[in-house]
Amino acid sequence: MNFQRFTAPTSREALAKARMAFGEGTLILSNRQTDHGVEVVATTEHTLSAMDQPAVAQARFSEPTAAQRQLARTRAQDPASPVAEDAAQLAMSTLSFQDYVRERMLRRRQEDAVARKETAPAMPAATAPAAPIQTQRPTTQAGTGTKPIMVRHAPVEPALKQTPAAESAQTAMTPATSKGIFDELHAMKEMIEDRFNTLTWLGQARQNPIQSNWMLKLIRSGYSPALARSVLERMPTDIDATESIHWVMDVLQRNLKTDEGLRPLHDEGGIYALVGATGVGKTTTAAKLAGLCARTYGAASVGLITLDTYRVGAHEQLRAYGRMLGVVAHLAHDRAALQDLLSLLSSKKMILIDTTGLAPRDPRKRDMLDALELPNVNRLLVLNAGGHGDTLDDVVSSFKSTGVQQAVLSKIDEAVKLGPALDAAIRHQLLLRGVTTGQRVPEDWESADANKLVRISMRAPGNSAFDPKGTDLGFFFSQSSRQLQPQGHFDA
Repeated sequence: MNFQRFTAPTSREALAKARMAFGEGTLILSNRQTDHGVEVVATTEHTLSAMDQPAVAQARFSEPTAAQRQLARTRAQDPASPVAEDAAQLAMSTLSFQDYVRERMLRRRQEDAVARKETAPAMPAATAPAAPIQTQRPTTQAGTGTKPIMVRHAPVEPALKQTPAAESAQTAMTPATSKGIFDELHAMKEMIEDRFNTLTWLGQARQNPIQSNWMLKLIRSGYSPALARSVLERMPTDIDATESIHWVMDVLQRNLKTDEGLRPLHDEGGIYALVGATGVGKTTTAAKLAGLCARTYGAASVGLITLDTYRVGAHEQLRAYGRMLGVVAHLAHDRAALQDLLSLLSSKKMILIDTTGLAPRDPRKRDMLDALELPNVNRLLVLNAGGHGDTLDDVVSSFKSTGVQQAVLSKIDEAVKLGPALDAAIRHQLLLRGVTTGQRVPEDWESADANKLVRISMRAPGNSAFDPKGTDLGFFFSQSSRQLQPQGHFDA
């Protein structure tokens, strides 16, 4: 039988050693305190299961052994001889001895369990002291009068059972495990669909070189792969190269919303708060709009307010523009002051509010936007036309307002590629109210012309290290274009 002793300073460490030796099927037979620490006797479930084979044991000693035949002859001669009783014990086979020990241990374990319940019911079974059992082991000299040797065996401790809390925890983990498997299967399904869509589109692109060339052209112009794929998937297959140029340009122009057909912003008038990230040209844009309105309706028709109390010289810059136009620039420190100034300037045709430039994740952004939640105050988002596509997406998402989002593209003259800005405007359905083309006030202001902007974006800027090659097109289809579809109806 595979019984081992483990000694450690604490019972926890001794149990850990036993589990390292026997694994999860460890059974603790006894534990006691010694001079060197806690001694634990342990075995495995397989050891006891091997002992539980009465059928095999019966088959093993169904035929009488030599010792049993000698015992029969001895009992026939002298039935009352004590030697016969000793011989009966010494003639036990190994399997019968194991059956004997197993039965004694099981009976003693039941007796100990009853005693523990009566004396100390709150005491855990794993820490209850184990009383040794006296059993007899025969020597190998069968048929002699040698006295049996006394061997100490400890009762077998039952395997530790899970508590109701552990069982409930295991049951609670089942839905989470099922959800994790479901999520993995769903992700695998989406990946397979994306791969098949990619292979299908690339196969069509190889068959139709016009689509392949247009994909490369749009990506080199700064448009996102998602928008380029959405456009080209709708391209008719029976058009030639010349017709495809007009078709693609027409689709981009129809999906780029501008104020063409509406009154210019400075003629329409109203209250506009210019918002956006730092350094995109909000103050200069406000000065240009104020100059256009003052040129048409006079300096008395314009009101200037700044909320920028953080940037050094921000108020002085707007005041300098106001002096050039003959307009007084006011400073509002908080929401209440802004309300008072709006009431004071309510007779003006156009009121422009210059705000502090904040990053999309700046915690002060929420307070500033809350201060602008006033009646008749429209937000005018100023975007740097030369910004990166990811940066423009982050800014638009952070400063988005309810209803139609009006925007201005600034620094058109500084943009190497206009595609990222137009791509963000198309996907987020922004209404462009104008563009700025320089620093002159108010001359460098133009109305938003979709035809002109799209044509500018298609101009080849020259070779760039960021431009992909024709062999790189396969990398732009590892993600389905459905995840970045334009918000709203896409007209193709």
